[in-house]
Amino acid sequence: MTRGQHTDASLRPGMDVTSVHLPGADVELHAVTAGSPDDPLVVLLHGFPEFWYGWHAQIQPLVDAGFRVLVPDQRGYNLSEKPDRIASYRLETLSRDVRALIKALGEESAHVVGHDWGGGVAWDVALRYPGVVDRLAICNAPHPSVFRSHLRSDWRQIRKSLYILFFQLPAVPEWVLSRNEYDALWTAMTDQAEPGSFTPADRHAYRRAWSQPGALSAMLNWYRASFRYQNQDTPPRERISQPTLVIWGEQDFALRSEMALESIEHCQSGRLERFPNVGHWITHDRPDAVSRLLVDHFTAE
Repeated sequence: MTRGQHTDASLRPGMDVTSVHLPGADVELHAVTAGSPDDPLVVLLHGFPEFWYGWHAQIQPLVDAGFRVLVPDQRGYNLSEKPDRIASYRLETLSRDVRALIKALGEESAHVVGHDWGGGVAWDVALRYPGVVDRLAICNAPHPSVFRSHLRSDWRQIRKSLYILFFQLPAVPEWVLSRNEYDALWTAMTDQAEPGSFTPADRHAYRRAWSQPGALSAMLNWYRASFRYQNQDTPPRERISQPTLVIWGEQDFALRSEMALESIEHCQSGRLERFPNVGHWITHDRPDAVSRLLVDHFTAE
């Protein structure tokens, strides 16, 4: 497979999007861009096991509302570089990637949005580099202090997070997740999503992204680095100063909904939008609602 083929911007043929390769902290990252360079910048950060395509339903509504959009494949994913060392996936480094991408587009700051692991990075960027984030939006990802607290004392959350311990094993998770054309990864997404949220074309795209050389180990190395370096990667502050929107599907199979309100309590100016009958894949299950909320949040006075 040649570089940039099959899982680049050509996945959205009816949309005016472009693939670019930009410098991260110490790697080259593939990203999809859309909108006018003169418009305010919005950065959309995907989680595990997605890639830039996870935000495809939100790109055009944001562009139509007057925003420039940057959607990277975060390091290790799809067409971005994939360092071998686990230490290369420390949270502090992932946040430096986001800062570098914003700078590479000639901006000092941007609105930053994250889902799942992308939400973890978005929280960290806002805490570690507050001047880089204008407004923050999070989809189903708890504030880091809230998550740490629940992992220490909440047995229901601990049970939901046991897969993280499995991901610490060498080689075995790669073997399990890649069997039968990555069926375990696809099932983890579709079994928890509403019927029709993921299409056969989506399945083809995700499997191509997961099969990029080195991608699966790199994706898992996010979890391995988080486990190994959690004490060293604590951000320097806990209070979020930027206006923050938290969007939460309350039927999340991996994250307890109690953490959503607790996360808002760490925000100087926070708003929580709950979806009682939606699960973890809210950007796919409720794409229009998520897009409207993001546009409203970024255009609010």
